[in-house]
Amino acid sequence: MLLRVFLFVSCCLGLLPASAQVVPLPAMQTANVSVSGLSSGGYMAVQFDVAYSASVMGAGVVAGGPYYCAQGSVATATTVCSCTGTPYSCRVTAGGTGVASLIKLTDQNAANGTVDPTAGLASHRIWLLSGTADSIVPQAVMNDLQTYYRHYINTANIFYKQDLPAQHAMPTDNYGNNCDKLGSPYINNCGYDAAGELLKWIYGSLNNRTSASPAGRFIEFDQTEFLSDPTSHGMAASGYLYLPPGCDSNGGQGCRLHVVFHGCLQDAGTIGDTWLRHAGYNAWADSNRIVLLYPQAAPIYPMTNPNACWDWFNYDDPHYAQKTGHQMAAVKQMVDRLTGGAAPPPPPPPSQCYTASNRDHVLAGRAHDSLFRALANGSNQNMGFDNIFIHTTLKRTGPNFYVVGSCP
Repeated sequence: MLLRVFLFVSCCLGLLPASAQVVPLPAMQTANVSVSGLSSGGYMAVQFDVAYSASVMGAGVVAGGPYYCAQGSVATATTVCSCTGTPYSCRVTAGGTGVASLIKLTDQNAANGTVDPTAGLASHRIWLLSGTADSIVPQAVMNDLQTYYRHYINTANIFYKQDLPAQHAMPTDNYGNNCDKLGSPYINNCGYDAAGELLKWIYGSLNNRTSASPAGRFIEFDQTEFLSDPTSHGMAASGYLYLPPGCDSNGGQGCRLHVVFHGCLQDAGTIGDTWLRHAGYNAWADSNRIVLLYPQAAPIYPMTNPNACWDWFNYDDPHYAQKTGHQMAAVKQMVDRLTGGAAPPPPPPPSQCYTASNRDHVLAGRAHDSLFRALANGSNQNMGFDNIFIHTTLKRTGPNFYVVGSCP
């Protein structure tokens, strides 16, 4: 699930239809920021927790590994930090990630100011889960993550569950595949509520989750505001925000903020809203006034990042694990917007044009496919057949809103 970059080829992933309701991410006043993620999202959660330790209070990690595990190498990522390379190439061993060297690199980054001072980690609450049946990120990798965090954080602040017979997936107690199955949507019903348990560990005592359908609402927001041409950097044009009822009308005052990083092949362009609605977070958000930020990665074809993974191995940016990394900085700006640390969004540029084949427009998130036709996002104007032979100029007139035309 993490990479499979050498084995996965696809030109026609099912993309969600675009909506004219894409809006700028609202400015809010939330607090108590934490992060979590599965798989590549777990690695991203660790990166974010370490790089911005002064702004984050804790992290939940399912099937991830130590900070900077890949050290910029896809070979290391697929053979030492996970078993996602070519068959029989897995070299995961106990202590194999080299925790001592990763700690040294972390300390060097902190000394250089490319990540926050490591002293900020001391008070963090860390929740870890590794399934005994995980064949993609075996427990040896997660054991190294525990060792890594123990260097900076008292063991009393670290919880590690390693007895659940789960494959490589997000465990829930009410949705998904059988617990030992490996496959889409990488959400498994294991009789265990991982999202709830990690939130309770990070935030302390929480109200029971709601038993009814989640009562909050999703906002689809424009990610292009935080990273120019995000799809060229492995991020989608849109992300999602879940607002529970108690945080929807007061600017988020008195509400917490939790950032949820999906895993590879779990982005909205691949599995629709399955991760957003069934990973297990929303019902807890409703009963505990927790705003949920669901940033979205996106594929880069054909081989760079076809599975919409987060960048934890340098497919886009050599500074991917630092505060200046493209994806890291983009998500941090989103967090700042939601915690009152950033100004309200500026108006969109009056004209921004892109000329490309219809297929490339669809892959870049500027258009979507409908019955083999390419339709411009927002306006839904028919651009002709969705292929590489027809070229169209699209003009961006608002957040994820495009019209067929040209710029002056």
